[in-house]
Amino acid sequence: MANPKLNKSLVKNPMPEQDPEVRSHNFDEVALGYTPEMAMDEAARCLDCPNSPCRNGCPVGVKIPRFLEKVREGDFEAAYEIVTSTNSLPAVCGRVCPQEKQCESKCIRGLKGESVGIGRLERFVADYHMALADKPVPEVPAFNGHRVAVIGSGPAGLTCAGDLRKMGYDVTVFEAFHKSGGVLVYGIPQFRLPKEIVAAEIENLKAIGVKIVNNAIIGKSITVDELFEDGFEAIFIGSGAGLPQFLHIPGENLMGVYSANELLTRTNLMKAYRDDYDTPIKRFHRVAVVGAGNVAMDAARVARRLGASEVHIVYRRGRDELPARLEEVEHAEAEGIEFNLLNNPCAIIGDENGFVKGLECIRQELGEPDEKGRRRPVAVEGSNWVLEVDTVIIAIGTSPNPLIRSTTPNLNTTRKGGIEADENGQTSREGVFAGGDAVTGSATVILAMGAGKTGARSIDAYIKSKQ
Repeated sequence: MANPKLNKSLVKNPMPEQDPEVRSHNFDEVALGYTPEMAMDEAARCLDCPNSPCRNGCPVGVKIPRFLEKVREGDFEAAYEIVTSTNSLPAVCGRVCPQEKQCESKCIRGLKGESVGIGRLERFVADYHMALADKPVPEVPAFNGHRVAVIGSGPAGLTCAGDLRKMGYDVTVFEAFHKSGGVLVYGIPQFRLPKEIVAAEIENLKAIGVKIVNNAIIGKSITVDELFEDGFEAIFIGSGAGLPQFLHIPGENLMGVYSANELLTRTNLMKAYRDDYDTPIKRFHRVAVVGAGNVAMDAARVARRLGASEVHIVYRRGRDELPARLEEVEHAEAEGIEFNLLNNPCAIIGDENGFVKGLECIRQELGEPDEKGRRRPVAVEGSNWVLEVDTVIIAIGTSPNPLIRSTTPNLNTTRKGGIEADENGQTSREGVFAGGDAVTGSATVILAMGAGKTGARSIDAYIKSKQ
């Protein structure tokens, strides 16, 4: 029987946003969120498919049709409880998860029109819960007598810690920075993921008994082996990938060349955009950002907000090959970011004082697909040209920091520096598990969270096998 409350619209309820002309000059959140009426109307677009293909596309297994049903009914707290039964960071996922490539890509609604706005609704229920003046006190599981250490408080580490605590484990997270959150606080800008949201999600984990130790650099403050000596029975490494990659072209040592990591860390974690902080940062005029992933979009939009009059994305492939989320590309274009596609940097040009004055590029054509299925860029001989800029930001990816692997004997790593781990997160060291960017290199928040969940299940099985 047809659902009489079904919303038959072929398009999503649009997300309210700041006007591009306004937001490109501030660091306030761009997306403003659904109202309750919008959320209920959007949830009513769900067809409630019997086999729930959307859930199969979610790395953390959110019970999507069940939570959408509660949103449709206006029972937002019940929807929140359903989401958080499998997802420890719903307000984060609702903002930065690439739903269009995961849960929403499986939505039957998308066959004719747009898929249901699952991510927007996940954000809505999380924000609704956070805004409650009188929140329900979370149930705290009794400790089962076993201790587990988690290295890194990014999405993989926090997810692993939350899941283990819900299983009864005594969990301590060791974080190298003075603030918890990993890439969520140092890598993603305030206007896309407010740090107050991250802090609130972390407080939710602390409320159920997860312990976090900051300023603890594993491999320097204490080693993996010393954690075992201190009584931890298993360890999950979720230390991320914070080591920037560079182009290895002439001029990369000139003044005015940044890694995206440095720019974003100074801005996001160290608040360089605020007058009440003393964090130094260069004031830009004309900026080139090399790369076209989400980090490149973040860096370009940050540079714009820091006062740059021109910001260019330089990428060696075309628009169809852009790796960033479509929403991030559209936001960047609306904010005046220029895209110089099918161009590959070959040198950074400096002035007589050692400062950047230009980026030499060579035009590209797309040839045959590479091993990943993307068409390979081929240089057009003699097509070199110079983009006049005073700043170049390199945003072509990151790799895991070598500190843990260099101080942990018999921990196997890959050619690119990632920790070797099987499908269960098990490393070459007994009792040591790993997941997220520390294993794969830089990827998405939600894939790191999925790896954290896998790690928690594997640690639970490992400790139980020892009893």
